[in-house]
Amino acid sequence: SFTISLRTVDNITVTLKLRPGVSVGCQIRVKHFIRSELKIKPGENVTFTFTCSTPEKYFIMEIQKNIDCVSGPCPFGDVPLYPPGLPRLNRTFIWDVKASTKAGLELKFSAPWLRQVEPGETCPDFVSYNINSCIDTATVNIGTFCRNGSVSRVKLLGGVIMSLHLPWDSPLTTSGFNIANRASIKRLCIIESILKGESSVTLMSPNYPLGFPEDELMTWQFVIPSNMRASVFFHNYSLSNCERKEERVEYYIPGSLSNPEVFKLSDSQPANIAGSFNLSLQGCDQDAQNPGILRLLFQVVVQHPQVDENVTHLVDLSKEWNMTVTIHFEGWPSRIPVMSEPICLICKDPRTCDRVLTLVSGTVYKISFLCKDLSRLRITAEKGISCVDLRWCQRKIYSLSVPKALTQLPIQLHKFIWELLAPDLINIEITSPSLKLQQHVPEQRCNTSYSYSIVSTTTPETELNVGVFCPGGSIEKIQMRNNVTISLKTFGKGFLNESNRQDLKMSFVPHIKDECSFTVSPDPKAKVYLQTPNWPYGLPPYISISWYVIVPSKQVARLGFSKDRMGIACETGRAYVNIKEETQGAEETVRREDELLPEPRNMYHNFWVNISNCKPVDKTQLTLQFRVTVGDKQIDLGVILAVVAGAGVLVAIGLTVCCVKKKKKKSQNPMVGVYNANVNTQVPGKQGLFTKGRKNNESHVYAVIDDAMVYGHLLKESNGSVSPEVDVYRPFDGPIGSLPPSPPPFSFRKDIKHSSNTEEPPPLMDTDPDTYTFAHQKSGQSEDIGDTNEKNNGDTSTSLLENKEQDSLTE
Repeated sequence: SFTISLRTVDNITVTLKLRPGVSVGCQIRVKHFIRSELKIKPGENVTFTFTCSTPEKYFIMEIQKNIDCVSGPCPFGDVPLYPPGLPRLNRTFIWDVKASTKAGLELKFSAPWLRQVEPGETCPDFVSYNINSCIDTATVNIGTFCRNGSVSRVKLLGGVIMSLHLPWDSPLTTSGFNIANRASIKRLCIIESILKGESSVTLMSPNYPLGFPEDELMTWQFVIPSNMRASVFFHNYSLSNCERKEERVEYYIPGSLSNPEVFKLSDSQPANIAGSFNLSLQGCDQDAQNPGILRLLFQVVVQHPQVDENVTHLVDLSKEWNMTVTIHFEGWPSRIPVMSEPICLICKDPRTCDRVLTLVSGTVYKISFLCKDLSRLRITAEKGISCVDLRWCQRKIYSLSVPKALTQLPIQLHKFIWELLAPDLINIEITSPSLKLQQHVPEQRCNTSYSYSIVSTTTPETELNVGVFCPGGSIEKIQMRNNVTISLKTFGKGFLNESNRQDLKMSFVPHIKDECSFTVSPDPKAKVYLQTPNWPYGLPPYISISWYVIVPSKQVARLGFSKDRMGIACETGRAYVNIKEETQGAEETVRREDELLPEPRNMYHNFWVNISNCKPVDKTQLTLQFRVTVGDKQIDLGVILAVVAGAGVLVAIGLTVCCVKKKKKKSQNPMVGVYNANVNTQVPGKQGLFTKGRKNNESHVYAVIDDAMVYGHLLKESNGSVSPEVDVYRPFDGPIGSLPPSPPPFSFRKDIKHSSNTEEPPPLMDTDPDTYTFAHQKSGQSEDIGDTNEKNNGDTSTSLLENKEQDSLTE
């Protein structure tokens, strides 16, 4: 059983009642009566028991002491936890102190002092204090506090209601504070916070998150060693609707020439304050119809002065334009550091510091840092480049490099973003003349200290992720048809050493037909992997991408795709892969989405690869990857054998010609024109393959061996009768065309062989319109000319007359 005996003079009331929301599973027994609530008033002595063994699960206890400091003396000094011998229940001690507004009360807390928390927040040890100020009939919640903090004293105007909440198993036996009488403080309250060493404190205005009382004033006093530096940060605030006066904060800083220093709540608050200072919050007369609320949550951070506290860094952005630079903590803006985390401050003057500082182009800054570890800071910059008139900006080349004003700072560059804006019919070209770019692909990953992410905005709603690239590859140019965002991202500290070698350039160029076009110039014996943009999600519908690959001199490039099919089915349109070498007469290889992709092949000249997408049936979009491997040209064994065989055939033909010539010398038959078979006999019209015009060569001339009229044997067969000269070729003195000749048709030879009379041969059905001219030779030159033609032209043909001779012998 438990016995509670209360003295009348103590003015204490004890109440036991069920915990809210708990079902009745236990009750209180007083003598023979069972009840669920027990109230013991001053002067009473009550003995009771519980009907269960774990009453702490069902009951709570309130012990309230009323102290009247208006009509009688106040019991100043340490506040005890009275009465003793209470049951082990969750309990709340309440001290209700009534005092005149002309006097002040001070609650002084023993170490380890208090820490203010937001309403509803649970303290680690479940021990909490709640302070309320009572002015006339109004009650203001000064705040809720846990143990182990920096709040050492709270001074109040008028009365106070102080509550201490203890869990049932708390070993605490003292209240941890005392009450003292003070003169009027002429404001709602004063909260004192003692900060020793590097630390921080978070504080809130009274009634937070509700509104600060209308037209009230309160003060926070910060006691800080003179060799430390303090900075103030407002994390959350709101303003009321004022009719008179203005809501503001005032700083009293010892040694300042402008005390008090007045700031709006929206201003950047003072930083780098040496030693102690006061901060006051002043409300205003609010609009009765729409008062709004004034509230404030802020943090004070205390740090050691840095070794290089007085060292300033010059950031000259005076020659830059359309650029912003943000110096921030790591993880900004997605990560918000916890208030207990050591803080790094960036200062643009000795008293203006913040966790995030934004610099703009056209200005020169002198910045310093209040930070023990600068590796926790980062730089993010953004620059815009646009073109309105192509006549002006097409002649200009823009350097996409990080300014030295940023690389010389002792802070790691996180990201530099270039926003490139081009109007209609103007496109953007990115070049890397010396370093060239490598596309980051699974088979060929970037391992440099920085990379470029390139995104093309095809429409306001659609972005084409061109890819991630790094220096040291084979891509020397990328052309894009829309606005482009290029983000340089760094990895580690190596960028500071490599920043001087940046060579990325940008220019505006006329309209291109493809969405994106790459120029690839691999080094000898290089292996290059390339893949379509928007990897791995695939090309958007109806997008066309091209690659122009430059094959190094005396090298061969082997082109191969990573898979054998495109892997999509088209709903509208067709998807194509086009490959074409840049050489005369080269055939274009075309594959559709329903066909197999080309097998690996050797490319001996510069070539194009074009990939265009359709609208696929399902959500699977077109993704392709291919590689280009460059190596030395290899002499094919088959080619060598073919050359040797060809040489053997030529030798055999030469021997045959020699034998025929010996027969020809013995023959007495008249000699006729010999057709030169080495003349180009391609279809007329392709002049590029026949370099000399007919006026500059003798392809149209037939060598005449006998100066007598040809076909003399036909005249003999006519018994000497006179007949018109037929089948006699005369020298042609007219104009000569530039097209190469065609050989005589095969039917002409047949008609000559079987002609036994002087009738005119039948008309030729497939003759060439070119005119053939016979040159008359001088007597005695027949054999010499024939030999000369053989030597000079490699003529191995036999004459029409020799064909007839052979036919006669056969008969």
